[in-house]
Amino acid sequence: MVAPLASSEAVSDLAIEVHGLRKSYGDFEAVHAIDFVVNRGEVFGLLGPNGAGKTTTVEILEGYRERSDGEVLVLGYDPGKRPRALRARVGIVLQSTGLYRHIRVREAIVHFASMYPHPRDVDEVISLTGLGGKENALARTLSGGQLRRLDLALALIGDPELIFLDEPTTGFDPAARRNAWDTIRALRELGKTILLTTHYLDEAQALADRVAIIKDGRIIVEGDPHELGSDGGAAPYRVAYRNGDGGIVQTETDDPTTLLYELTGAALARGERLTDLTVGRPTLEDVYLELTAERDESTAHAESPSHADSPSHADSPTHAPISERSPTSDREEARNG
Repeated sequence: MVAPLASSEAVSDLAIEVHGLRKSYGDFEAVHAIDFVVNRGEVFGLLGPNGAGKTTTVEILEGYRERSDGEVLVLGYDPGKRPRALRARVGIVLQSTGLYRHIRVREAIVHFASMYPHPRDVDEVISLTGLGGKENALARTLSGGQLRRLDLALALIGDPELIFLDEPTTGFDPAARRNAWDTIRALRELGKTILLTTHYLDEAQALADRVAIIKDGRIIVEGDPHELGSDGGAAPYRVAYRNGDGGIVQTETDDPTTLLYELTGAALARGERLTDLTVGRPTLEDVYLELTAERDESTAHAESPSHADSPSHADSPTHAPISERSPTSDREEARNG
């Protein structure tokens, strides 16, 4: 039996609480009893390959899709009941929208503002989302990136406490993406809570305070994107250098100071230099690709006849060599409150 979560009347530092969430379609279970929380004022990234269950999860949180089991609270409310008080406090940028093509940018923002009890200033939102100079442009004349900015403006005009950003920078050029990142950082500084889904892992690493990676309907790891390891703990440091034969040697360690002392001392004793020496941690992309690989590494190793001869972390808990890796009405209602 699922334990009950706090009621909407209780004061909580959590914007989102999920416990034992399940979603099934017949015999197929798209989401398998997942648990996570999102703190107020943080950017939380939900990452995963297509078909992993992240969109289903987000749509349940937004109130678009019914859950099969589990407890969910968003700003203290059950989103499945679609309370008006919740919808007035949430902004949503969907993967795709169907805005009327002949409406002008300012008209659309003003229209959406009229549906909220305490909207933000229209000109402020236009400036914040980089739509200055396009206020009178028709929606049908906007580029893909400009339409995504308009989607963001419509999500922000109600001055929401919680914002769902589903692939918000799709179609943006590099400069526009960086501007969007600045906007998201500005929203966090205003105390907004953001749940971000994106396939741009550099985006998640740059913006998110915490991330969860979901695969096959299960959360397989969660934590700080700058320190996240494939086992859910802090990622080990990676030390790499070029040996005397010109080959690249890579080593993982939890204690880079000791390892560097040993390596440099041995190199000095031999009268050699450690060329191209680098120290760093795996990027979020490295961890993501490892965890979401089509074939589990453990299974591949089990099937390999040479597995018994390969080095393992159990053999050296401090540092161990590693191999080199190559690098629209219902929706509007929910959005508008």
